[in-house]
Amino acid sequence: MAENNQFVLGAGVDGQPVSQSLRLANRHGLIAGATGTGKTVTLQRLIEGFSDAGVAVFAADVKGDLCGLGAVGSPQGKVAERIASMPWLGHRPTAYPLSLWDVHGQSGHPLRTTLSEMGPLLIGALLELTDSQQAALYAAFKVADREGLLLLDLKDLKALLAHLKSHPEVLGEDSALFTSTSSQALLRKLAGLEQQGAEALFGEPALQLEDLLHPDRDGRGRIHLLDASRLVHEAPKVYATFLLWLLAELFEQLPERGDADKPVLALFFDEAHLLFADTPKALQERLEQVVRLIRSKGVGVYFVTQSPSDLPDEVLAQLGLRIQHGLRAFTAKEQKSLRAVAEGFRPNPAIDTLATLTELGIGEALVGTLEEKGTPAMVQRVAIAPPQSRIGPLSDSERVALVRQSPLLGRYDKPIDRESAYELLSARAEQAAREKAEQAKPAAAGKTAGIGSAAGDLLGGLAGQVLKSTMRQAANQIGRQLVRGLLGSLLGGKGR
Repeated sequence: MAENNQFVLGAGVDGQPVSQSLRLANRHGLIAGATGTGKTVTLQRLIEGFSDAGVAVFAADVKGDLCGLGAVGSPQGKVAERIASMPWLGHRPTAYPLSLWDVHGQSGHPLRTTLSEMGPLLIGALLELTDSQQAALYAAFKVADREGLLLLDLKDLKALLAHLKSHPEVLGEDSALFTSTSSQALLRKLAGLEQQGAEALFGEPALQLEDLLHPDRDGRGRIHLLDASRLVHEAPKVYATFLLWLLAELFEQLPERGDADKPVLALFFDEAHLLFADTPKALQERLEQVVRLIRSKGVGVYFVTQSPSDLPDEVLAQLGLRIQHGLRAFTAKEQKSLRAVAEGFRPNPAIDTLATLTELGIGEALVGTLEEKGTPAMVQRVAIAPPQSRIGPLSDSERVALVRQSPLLGRYDKPIDRESAYELLSARAEQAAREKAEQAKPAAAGKTAGIGSAAGDLLGGLAGQVLKSTMRQAANQIGRQLVRGLLGSLLGGKGR
């Protein structure tokens, strides 16, 4: 619920509401805590707060239960007791405007982008390339740009790599970067990516960012939910790379907004440690820069993970809202991490932050908000307000009904395979083969004629020789017969 340009997070120990200013919501945030401490419900509460304020939301649903946002809540038990303890909350069970997305197109609208839009840096991170392989990929993209070859899906990139392997002269001054070894390695990496089912992510129609920003008909911000329950386990690198691409695209395409009453979009990245795991240094530096600067575009980024230590210090330093659920510390390393978490809050004389971290119950958190001037407020122990939508997932039939009612129905559901690198290079190869065949015909005909002429001469000569030999043999035979007849006559005459 958002009132007076604030959205309420819950109640402090004094029973009074604890809220965050929407004007400062583009300063990013963190939701952290051990498994089972209530992070998902807190995440759902924040998403509702942004939607009520007219702010669009994009979130990843890693466990598959955030989709309950699309159904009316029915609070019972301890949830109902928590609501009753907050009479000022104005809790109204309601469903929220929800669009479901799925890379595989099974539980929501298909979610796609193109290789050209993603670019070689992110694709290199996705494929986990070495420096030499990354250089070869850059060279391939350079040729694609120069020759107008669109790289939309994986078959386009494979066709380009095969073309460059067969025609290295096309690379020009970059030919030294594209070796046979590097091209084979790239093709093997792409084959591995296909085995993970990642080809579904690449193609058209690609996601249009403006579709994420349209408000619902009632003025609330539309919530776009990516079903990542399968993706994060089967292809975590694909999941992380897509979120990084989305962040980079928003930064590139959205105009500067400066200070505004509220953000235009809030992003929630669950399993945030995957965004930074084994990330190349160049990409991590780029990500840190985007997180720092994208707030001026009116975008708030909220990371969801188990511990703040999962994020780089450069990113942690930029997070304004901090919601820390309970942590457990049994080993020396965990206790050290716990102290670091406690020191990340502005101290409150009324709270022993370090001790409280291990005492927090389910649905409780230590919260550090921002004051109106943008400075950190003192940490507070907060009972998080329950969401107004359903706590728990939608049924399969409810998902299907939600997709059918979506304003985006029919926009992304059917794939498009327009002319791109694969088709253009295939056409070039066929044309080259035809031209080669046409060029070969006169030479072949001439060669055949020459062979025929030579054969004729040879046969003619052989025929003449045979004829002469036959005539000689016939003449000799006739001569011999005449001689024999003459001799016989002479000899006969003598005898008679």
